[in-house]
Amino acid sequence: MKLRTLLYIGIIGSVVSSTYSCTKLKEEFKGELEEGTSNVDPGSLLITAYNSLNTPYQQEQRWVMQEVSTDAAMAPTRGGDWDDNGMHRAIHLHTWNADNGYMNNTFVSLGTAIYNASNVLRYKPNAQQAAEARFIRALTMFDMLDLYGVVPMREGESFDDFRIAPEVLQPQAAIDYMVKELNEILSSLPANGPKAAYVANRNAAKTLLMKIYLNKGAFLNRQAPAFAADDMNKVIALAKEIITSGAYTVSAKGKYFDNFAPDNDEKSTENIYTLFNKNGERGGNVDRTWNTIAHYNMNPGGWNGWCTLSDYYDKFAAADERRGIYYEYAADTTSNRKKEFGRQNVGFFAGQQYNWSTNKPLMARNPSSAPLSFTREVTIRTSGATLETAGIRPMKYAFDYGVTGQRNNDWVVFRYSDVLLMQAEAILRGGTGAAGEALALVNSIRTNRGVTNLTALTLDNLLDERARELYWEGWRRQDLIRFGKFLLAWQEKAADPDPKTLLYPIPSQQIAVNPNLKQNPGY
Repeated sequence: MKLRTLLYIGIIGSVVSSTYSCTKLKEEFKGELEEGTSNVDPGSLLITAYNSLNTPYQQEQRWVMQEVSTDAAMAPTRGGDWDDNGMHRAIHLHTWNADNGYMNNTFVSLGTAIYNASNVLRYKPNAQQAAEARFIRALTMFDMLDLYGVVPMREGESFDDFRIAPEVLQPQAAIDYMVKELNEILSSLPANGPKAAYVANRNAAKTLLMKIYLNKGAFLNRQAPAFAADDMNKVIALAKEIITSGAYTVSAKGKYFDNFAPDNDEKSTENIYTLFNKNGERGGNVDRTWNTIAHYNMNPGGWNGWCTLSDYYDKFAAADERRGIYYEYAADTTSNRKKEFGRQNVGFFAGQQYNWSTNKPLMARNPSSAPLSFTREVTIRTSGATLETAGIRPMKYAFDYGVTGQRNNDWVVFRYSDVLLMQAEAILRGGTGAAGEALALVNSIRTNRGVTNLTALTLDNLLDERARELYWEGWRRQDLIRFGKFLLAWQEKAADPDPKTLLYPIPSQQIAVNPNLKQNPGY
């Protein structure tokens, strides 16, 4: 069978000087790839493929496009900070264009991951290595399709000859390709549970298949998604297979943040697929989960930037541990743990903040006489007295104080609770199953989060439950589109005047180097 491979065309070309031959650059790049290929180790190439997921996923490019574009997250401009020519504001306000930096950077990073995964297959990997590479490729194809509505694809000769423009898969073709790939690799993937979730595994592939089937209708028609009963039944069947594997349980009460802890590779009972982060070995910039939200005077200090909106925060009951608790964990070397101060250290930070060395109230930096008390009120441009304090700050990953450099928290991509919520949604959307079964699935999560059971389940309160359970995990935009709410107004964003924003534009730089790419409607 002919080897099918994928490659992002724009890793070259978008930076080509007008005084340099594009063809010459492509030939040299190809030559560099081919140099020394006789001793290429597919295992090393596979690690490269895994590592290439770090930049788009770990609260950076893809994450920004999926979360900051919603009611869950905002990157306000604080005086002169966080302006960046309006790049962050445009994502939240849905006023982006094809030249926004996030458009091209994310396209490049996802495309690079697709290429790196495909490259593994050229060098005689064993069956499991090939299956892991194909999973990585399908995952990044999924996000490319979700964000941009198309997937650039290289096949056969075009993989080796960059002068041949890649074809561009439209939604149905991309869906068919991913489904076929994932079904073909299932038997070659390991059946790992939470303790080896950073290895592409059988349940991770099944979870990705669930997401493809659940979002299929939205990918094919974003303004009016249809949810075929057959697709919903496939979601349900896959969920039941994951449940009956016995590998996962919903985290016990008080243990929700085990899934995001520095030792979540040992503690989590829910993580299905994660990105590997280990000090002294390899990993990505998980520090951004703290840096982007923390004030300069917190420990550790951050960049005093991003926040959530009060309407989103208000979806949580006071007793909901997901909203924020003091979480005791070994890598907390501060006095907050050693002297048993017990101040909240994970979740949503609102109101007065405290010094975890002295247990005294923290003060702002300018003026230093102002209490560091995060406010519910925030505007997309902040200034004056609340410049440093506006906005509630979500912190999901407990900070790893035990190391310097690479933190050990593995980045969560798929979790078991998401599987249960997707199964419940598929039932509500016409799949086989009773309403009571869907309700029980959701309440099995809520019970362990310390909140009362729902008495009935609707699409609206299911969407709210997904907001609570999966906040800042990179799924909010996709959920809002699927539930038909992405174009609505919310705090600091007016209703979208044009449905074009259901897709991001193809970056201008990529259209310039691939004649098969056509701009999305409205841009």
